[in-house]
Amino acid sequence: MNRKPRVVVGLSGGVDSAVTAYLLKAQGWDVVGIFMKNWEDDDDSEYCSSNEDFVDAAAVADVIGIEIEHVNFAAEYKDRVFAEFLREYRAGRTPNPDVLCNAEIKFKAFLDHAMRLGAAKIATGHYARVRERAGTYELLKGLDETKDQSYFLHRLNQAQLSRTLFPVGELRKTQVRRIAQEIGLPNAKKKDSTGICFIGERPFREFLNRYISKEPGPIKDERGRVIGKHQGLSFYTLGQRQGLGIGGIKEKGAQRGGGEHEPWFVARKDMAKNTLWTVQGHEHPWLQSTRLAADDASWISGQPPALGDYSAKTRYRQADAPCTLARAAGGAFELQFGQPQWAVTPGQSAVLYRGEVCLGGGVIAAASP
Repeated sequence: MNRKPRVVVGLSGGVDSAVTAYLLKAQGWDVVGIFMKNWEDDDDSEYCSSNEDFVDAAAVADVIGIEIEHVNFAAEYKDRVFAEFLREYRAGRTPNPDVLCNAEIKFKAFLDHAMRLGAAKIATGHYARVRERAGTYELLKGLDETKDQSYFLHRLNQAQLSRTLFPVGELRKTQVRRIAQEIGLPNAKKKDSTGICFIGERPFREFLNRYISKEPGPIKDERGRVIGKHQGLSFYTLGQRQGLGIGGIKEKGAQRGGGEHEPWFVARKDMAKNTLWTVQGHEHPWLQSTRLAADDASWISGQPPALGDYSAKTRYRQADAPCTLARAAGGAFELQFGQPQWAVTPGQSAVLYRGEVCLGGGVIAAASP
């Protein structure tokens, strides 16, 4: 039988990458599995399950009948992803390490390693799709809109996309689970991963405490009244509601956007004065933005899109919002939204779409009403 060329699949131990490997083998590809170890500092703790995940990945490879290799990218991860993660938090921003991990590890270090193994393609269990049109590769949303992961992949370039397959991007999650059960995969019912390994399920502030020093300061309301004390601006993000340690206010209706018992939200961070500004009410004007500026832009086609109307996400779990690309030059761009966007957060990614096509995006630098 004439087999297709080699494809190297990133096996994470989860069901999506497992079904990816199965589907490609069924299509006739010469499939090799790679398990990526990206974190070492405390991977034997209750919070990081990489050892357990490798056991699951190896069991999957055994059932499918493919080889699996354990590759350590922890040094590259620390240099390219974690160092940037800490720099951003120290600057008061809220980075998205999954975006950087995809660009620097899964589709760079992993891709390079796969090419050395003689791979023609790599594949992962991401819910996204790749389409070639007239020699240009497009990144499309996954068909399961509730699982679409194109947001996290928006920094991929033409060279990376040309070598990448996303088989489960053509399926719904229910179909993936069903396939896994039908073929007897041991991880068919395994829960989806909910975070990056080096944090896992531990309290986030507890983790950051190990790397970022505390600098307590005042929490103020919009009138400038001190209503509490924060533990360090790095430990808070815009729109945050939990863990502020402040209660209601005495004067009923004293805040715009909320009354006496409305919850408090982080609205602004003043790094120069080490002050955390909070407001009451989810719809408070300070939490609404109709314009944002982003930098460090990365466009999938290699060129910025033409100015005009598109849609965008300013965080992963949100519906596409209609917007206008008002400026795009020199690695920066500006978006204008027709409707206010909630808690647009510096450090997060603004990702631009034209229908189901992900065009790329950048890192949010600032937002305004």
